[in-house]
Amino acid sequence: MTVRCAIVAAAMLLGCSCKAFVLPPTGWQKTAHNSNNVLQNSLDDGDRISSQLQRTINTLVTAAALFTTALTSPVNIHVNTNEPAITIEKSQAYALNENQLFISDVWFKVTTQYFDQSFNGLGESGWRAKEKEAFQAVEDTGPDDDEIVVDAIKTMLSALGDPYTRFLPKEKYEVLTAYATGGSGKAGIGVQLLEDPRTKNVVVMATTEGPAASSGVQAQDVILKINGEDMTGASAEVVAAKCRGEQGQKVDIVFLRKDENGNAGTEYLKSITRAQVKVNPIQTQLFTTQSGKRVGLLKVPSFSTETVKEMVNGLRTISDDGKLDAIAIDIRGNVGGYMPAGVEAANLFLPARAHIIAEVDKSGAIKGYDADGIGAETSTPLYLLVDGRTASAAEIFAGALQDNQRAVVVGSKTFGKGRIQNVQPLENGSGLAITRARYITPKGRDLHGVGIIPNKETSQCESADSARTCLSDIV
Repeated sequence: MTVRCAIVAAAMLLGCSCKAFVLPPTGWQKTAHNSNNVLQNSLDDGDRISSQLQRTINTLVTAAALFTTALTSPVNIHVNTNEPAITIEKSQAYALNENQLFISDVWFKVTTQYFDQSFNGLGESGWRAKEKEAFQAVEDTGPDDDEIVVDAIKTMLSALGDPYTRFLPKEKYEVLTAYATGGSGKAGIGVQLLEDPRTKNVVVMATTEGPAASSGVQAQDVILKINGEDMTGASAEVVAAKCRGEQGQKVDIVFLRKDENGNAGTEYLKSITRAQVKVNPIQTQLFTTQSGKRVGLLKVPSFSTETVKEMVNGLRTISDDGKLDAIAIDIRGNVGGYMPAGVEAANLFLPARAHIIAEVDKSGAIKGYDADGIGAETSTPLYLLVDGRTASAAEIFAGALQDNQRAVVVGSKTFGKGRIQNVQPLENGSGLAITRARYITPKGRDLHGVGIIPNKETSQCESADSARTCLSDIV
């Protein structure tokens, strides 16, 4: 850009008129200093230029200098209307440290994906202010100040008032990824863990066919120590990470087994050899109810990329020995996982064109998911067992079957998580979960904070009760 164009552009920015003079057609140089000299030499005589026009020219020349400078350096130009001077404040963008850049990346991902574009009522400026506050919190930090950086990110995200949009430390991100994909890169002991919200202890929710079950570990046992390290106050993700390791290595774990009344019982130590185990596999069982009905049971502890394939195999297994009077699917304690798996699982039991779920994104656009009816089991009576920990993808599954009157839901009210998250990696191995949409059931219900009310509520279907007990008075 020539200085001639810069001055005209600057004049336009300042709201000045160029009609009072004609710019000389030749002799212009590329610097504001020389431009001023040429401009002064091109004027015939100072007597013909009013003092007001002279001030205008000087202002334009100064503006041209600033405009030219702006092309090569990051500046914010502030024009003070009360004074003729123009002040320049250098932008801080070029001076962000590594931790601030990391926070900026998190802020940008949330900004472009978050389903509530009011940002919990903060508005764009308020949400931007939260980023600046986080910048200030880590302004004097270095590469070893991870805790300060994480605290700043958590504080920034907490302003959204959404517990599901959250920063995931490396251990938690790895566990969440393994949970959703149905596998883990490391060997483990074969347990599912849950943090008790009352005691903050980590409890064994279920055991699979693996080292822990072979060692006598049972559901509801509490993990107290791992290799001598106290696990009091540790999250389920941290405990899970410490249970995993190299295949063939032993891990010493101290458990607490409560008595029948739930009171403190006996501590015991187990030395368990880690092995490759399937994460949250589906379990099958056949039983007969008190009324003589033959029931095939699928116990689905989570929804992962492997769930639908395992459900198909499970349905074949329970059907091999003859006709069933009913199918029961136990999703008690199933906190969800991979959202598409909940949709695909419902598809196994619904006729073609039945509505499964509808997503509502940040723009209000609705995306519906319908059943294709291919190979679906639509005739055998179906019962779903749920409780207060049944959530997310498990509620998508249950809500679709209940609204389509395909299944009878039995147990207690579900958790009520009606939001869908994107879980994505960050450059340092940690992760970020961002709520990208809400979902509604086929009848238009938003389950968030409400949950699913069972068709048959019963107090005989707690987590420790068998499926047979749950259905004893129903099937």
